[in-house]
Amino acid sequence: MTGGTARRSCITLLAGAAIWPLAVRAQSTATPVIGFLSALSEAQVERQLVAFRRGLNDVGFAEGRNIAIDLRWADGQYDRLSTMAADLVRRPVTLIVAQTPPAAVAAAAATKSIPIVFVVGIDPVEGGLVESLARPRSNVTGLTLQHTEAAGKRLEFLLQLAPKSSVVAMLVNPISPSAAPETRDVRAAAQALGLQLKMFNASTPNELDSAFVAMAGQRPDALFVGADPFLVNQRQELVAQAARLGIPVVYPQREFVAAGGLISYGTDVAALYRQAGIYAGRILKGAKPAELPVMQPTAFELVINLKTAKALGLDIPPMLLAGADEVIE
Repeated sequence: MTGGTARRSCITLLAGAAIWPLAVRAQSTATPVIGFLSALSEAQVERQLVAFRRGLNDVGFAEGRNIAIDLRWADGQYDRLSTMAADLVRRPVTLIVAQTPPAAVAAAAATKSIPIVFVVGIDPVEGGLVESLARPRSNVTGLTLQHTEAAGKRLEFLLQLAPKSSVVAMLVNPISPSAAPETRDVRAAAQALGLQLKMFNASTPNELDSAFVAMAGQRPDALFVGADPFLVNQRQELVAQAARLGIPVVYPQREFVAAGGLISYGTDVAALYRQAGIYAGRILKGAKPAELPVMQPTAFELVINLKTAKALGLDIPPMLLAGADEVIE
């Protein structure tokens, strides 16, 4: 890993593209409309949207000039996504970008003809979104944030900060499509590292409070936070609860650390969303989703909050600090 703000190599395309007959080909003179469907809130996706629009610009599309974007936000309420997806189909939009697994599932259920580009944190084959990574399915392709080694690396970084840890708590949203595969990967990594893993579930704010009350009673040495839209939505409260608990916590993405969390390691989200914009633009130009392979991440970022480390009385190992992509002071 390189130091400072250096970024690792970006997403690699797995195959070429073919021609896709858009459902709105007959309306060739109309401005294409991209429906952006997210389980999150707009405030939480600001950085991703900037990167997505940059990717569109890379292939010749600019909002307000030759495309329009219809943004739909579920604000963490998954039950709203099916209605939102149906609304986009009725409009109709030219293409749907579905952010997070619940949004991707809702979009795929709503249409079998409008092209869909998803960005999800699960294995899209295991999650039933595509038939294979190389040849997805008729109208669906996209990008996955999941990388099988990420969970293990996250635990390793946590142990570098808290080397005496033997019991690690894991917080997940049990109704999330990403919960089962991520838990499986973390259990395997914890066993390999000789750690005892204790599970805590939360899918509502009240359950999040209860989970931290239970943690306070059991006093784990450290906490691993799962990747899920609900937990991202609750990151301010989650970081505050973790601070009151007074234990080191590792998170799946930068937004938690920017909110005051200790450390995060995960996919370089900005790089991924830029590629999502490129994919969307290529489809608007005629590429066929079925022959655009699902992209997997090769770019990752390690972010450390020095102020939080100091509050916890932790000394950051020099090698870990030198390897960070971003240090928040």
